[in-house]
Amino acid sequence: MKAKQITETTAFIHQAQKEAAVHNWLEVNCCLQQSPVFATKSSFEQTEQEIKKQILELAIAVLIDGDFQQKWNIAKIFPLMKTYAIAPLITLIDDEAIDAETKWFVARILGHFPEQRVVIALAKLLQNTQESDLIAIAAKSLATIGTPAIETLTNLLREPNYRLAAAKSLAHIRLSPVLPALRGLTQDENSEIRLLAVEALGSFHDPQISPILIKALKDTNSMVRKEAVIALGFCADLCQELKLVTHLQPLLYDLNPDVCRQAAISLGRMSDELANQALNEALRSPNTPSSLKLDLVKALAWSNISSALDYLQEAITTESNLVCQEIITVLGRITLSELKPQAISILKEFWHSSSSSPINFECRKALATALGELQALEAQDILEQLAQDETKMVQLYAIASLKKLSQSSHRANH
Repeated sequence: MKAKQITETTAFIHQAQKEAAVHNWLEVNCCLQQSPVFATKSSFEQTEQEIKKQILELAIAVLIDGDFQQKWNIAKIFPLMKTYAIAPLITLIDDEAIDAETKWFVARILGHFPEQRVVIALAKLLQNTQESDLIAIAAKSLATIGTPAIETLTNLLREPNYRLAAAKSLAHIRLSPVLPALRGLTQDENSEIRLLAVEALGSFHDPQISPILIKALKDTNSMVRKEAVIALGFCADLCQELKLVTHLQPLLYDLNPDVCRQAAISLGRMSDELANQALNEALRSPNTPSSLKLDLVKALAWSNISSALDYLQEAITTESNLVCQEIITVLGRITLSELKPQAISILKEFWHSSSSSPINFECRKALATALGELQALEAQDILEQLAQDETKMVQLYAIASLKKLSQSSHRANH
């Protein structure tokens, strides 16, 4: 560095130190960014050690005590310091006294440095924090580092003290080179690690991953089974090829209610006749709890297949009032134009059957709402009867739906 540049830099540093003493971080930021040491990409490396130290101390002070915008601006000069800044930044990210916002910036800056110590520091952050923003930025920085991060983390899996942290970090890197490591982790003896691997693999839509997810459906840990069910629910395009209904149907009867519920949701996403048959069988089973039956009803409606509505029509007259109410509600939410007439027909038939079996208050209220949502002009007479219901609440719902029909008819005529 030339004598003139040293003199200018020293002047900027002295001014920055004066501003730092009174916590004027905006001016500190300006002084540092105007310093000749950042004139070119290599200028800082050629700077004297003492000047480097002073600049780094000032930059870290802004990073710790500045506001968000000041932190954002000062963060731009750290990559220009290259490896000189790494150790102090890692110290910051490991310090429990440092606030989450500062750690977020540190984690973001570290993504510029593809070194093993950086990868380890980010992995430890992922292991120890519960802050969603910190988790997201640490994962993004690891992904930015890319292949070097994956290699380091894969090697760390061999270290018992770092295995869980390494697994968590690999699970947050959604890049294809991470797949071999994740596949191996699905067989880990630690269920937490298997869970991380299955959850991560589920974000890759790759036919080669599906057999691994299918195998995970039989995992001894219910959380792992649930994640596998969730992931396979997004593979509807592979439903017939992989016989997903055959694999998912047994999970409707899992010992864990959450797994059963998720199996219902995933089968509903298949939009498949066999999937609907499986859902209907579970719905009709006397051993199925009411809470799950509600999910089965929703799943059938989500499939947007006519046969699903046939099954719901059968169930509406045989199930409990709670399930009946849910069936009415989901029929009212049908948006597919070709299925709306069938939904309206089911609700009309249900109403006309009430002479032999009176409809309870909640179901009448749900019926009034559903017919309005479907804009069922052909069921106007039912709504008019409901508007004269003995219960004020049902009357109000029916009147609101009649207004919807009137508005719909008016729009149609104009």
